[in-house]
Amino acid sequence: MHILIVAATAFEVEPLANSFGNQLDILITGAGMVPTAFALGRQFNMHKYHLVINLGIAGSFDREITPGYVVEITEDTFAETGAEDDQEFIPITTLGFGENTFKPTTTLENICNSLYLSKAKAITVNTVHGNEESIKKVQGRLNPQIETMEGAAFFYACRQFNVPCIQIRAVSNYVEKRNRDNWDIQLAIKNLNNFAIELVSRIINN
Repeated sequence: MHILIVAATAFEVEPLANSFGNQLDILITGAGMVPTAFALGRQFNMHKYHLVINLGIAGSFDREITPGYVVEITEDTFAETGAEDDQEFIPITTLGFGENTFKPTTTLENICNSLYLSKAKAITVNTVHGNEESIKKVQGRLNPQIETMEGAAFFYACRQFNVPCIQIRAVSNYVEKRNRDNWDIQLAIKNLNNFAIELVSRIINN
């Protein structure tokens, strides 16, 4: 099976890359939705894949999804795509200019039914939330559990090319007023890669 691993930064998937070497294609896109969509479009024009997996760390709005926890993203929304009407936000879907919510084209269960992760709903943003008022607003509007800067763009690009894809995220911090002392990036990366290594091993050896 030809597998592509997609991550914003190399350090997020370094243990996985070290474990499998040239058995996997690994695409480091850079942070953000524009670099992600561009890098995937270019990659898909050059190579064909049986499965594409987006791996990375994320923030959690949901206090039950604690730092270090690994989840499967089942829905991801471009949270900022739309227009402001004074205090009201009008999503692009209401404006009639397109979609803002995208889903994976396959599931973890379909790929490897011997592994399980809790499911979560995410938003993709250009500016990660760190202000109490803006956090309350986006929670009231979209009720997200997870926040990233790439996920919805990843789903969008994979859907455009009709490529089987899933998104797996490990929580490094809560979405709250910015406080790096409360972050645990090392634990998130460790747990993310432990899961990814087990998943890829089972797929390859199946």
